[in-house]
Amino acid sequence: MPKWAGWGAGPAGAGATGGPSRAFLLLLLAGCLGAAAFLARDDRWAAAGVAATAAAYFALRAFAGLGRGE
Repeated sequence: MPKWAGWGAGPAGAGATGGPSRAFLLLLLAGCLGAAAFLARDDRWAAAGVAATAAAYFALRAFAGLGRGE
């Protein structure tokens, strides 16, 4: 494999160890929910929507098995 391939290319790339832990995903979920709440409080609805969408994604990764590849 060429050296320029970088992370994610081949068996030694990023994610080769199985991906993020559930604890890390829950931490990201909590951070996104907090960011969405603060952004909504400041009437920044578009940014709050993006943060809420990210929170939904991390919830799916943590609880529904999205991205496990099993």
